[in-house]
Amino acid sequence: MSFSNPVDRNSKPPAMTEPDFVSRQTTQADRYYLDLNPDLDTDLCVVCGGFEHVQDDYVIQRREFPYYAIEVVADGTGELTMGGAYHEIAPGSIFAYGPGVPHKIENRPPGGMRKYFLDFVGREAIPMLDAAGLGERKPILVGHMGEVTHLMDLIARESHSNDGQITQDLAVCMLRAVLLKIRQRRITDGTRIPAAYQTYENARSYMDANFKTLNTIEQVAQACNVTPIYLSRLFKRYAETGAYRFLLRRRMNYAAELLLEEGVRVRDVAEILGYADAFQFSRAFKRIHGVPPKTILDSRRKNE
Repeated sequence: MSFSNPVDRNSKPPAMTEPDFVSRQTTQADRYYLDLNPDLDTDLCVVCGGFEHVQDDYVIQRREFPYYAIEVVADGTGELTMGGAYHEIAPGSIFAYGPGVPHKIENRPPGGMRKYFLDFVGREAIPMLDAAGLGERKPILVGHMGEVTHLMDLIARESHSNDGQITQDLAVCMLRAVLLKIRQRRITDGTRIPAAYQTYENARSYMDANFKTLNTIEQVAQACNVTPIYLSRLFKRYAETGAYRFLLRRRMNYAAELLLEEGVRVRDVAEILGYADAFQFSRAFKRIHGVPPKTILDSRRKNE
């Protein structure tokens, strides 16, 4: 890990209502502040965060920063200099900095970047950033960036409620989720999203939109203009599971929702998902969830 711990762990940044480290070079911003005077010896504490749409001439240059920070570029392009190295940043770029890491962030016109930021402290910060691939003083790329920004939007929503310690606890839990999601969606082969990953995302989106009527991977492959073998390789590479297994889990998760939330009969769920009979559906359901669908339905009825 390239970050250092704060120079003086017994001191705390002074409490502020308007932090001087926050940029005013924005056309739109939605920020929240949970604890600007955090205990540096805690396991993990969310300090502040938010969303910024920056101006064309936006530039931030710091020799020092009191907290650990994650920034996620949602739109636009820019330039990042960190630890003396220059990097281009674009949608899907995520980078981190903190105590002892000089950095410069600059927008590249025309148009201003739209980006999220999240600042935090604590003993767990460095190992968690390391595990997410953010400890090398350079940006990484993630796919399904919307999953990351959705979590950051949830933190903002909870933080605006200002419910004291419970809000901080929720924010910490979601910070862990953000870092796990970055770890899950990190792209390791190159500095730009490869065509292979884009094909994988297209196939995954197609499955999400059409899973109720899809029964085979051949149908997905045909729709995405690739071979079934290539599609399976993509899913094993990026999703760490086979393409058919991914599709089957999506279908069986929906089946579980119908059984648990709506009490739909097993044979009717089988018909909705296009199975020839309830037996074939039950076998597929047990393959994913480990129990037959009747067990799920019986459990719901007992709790009614």
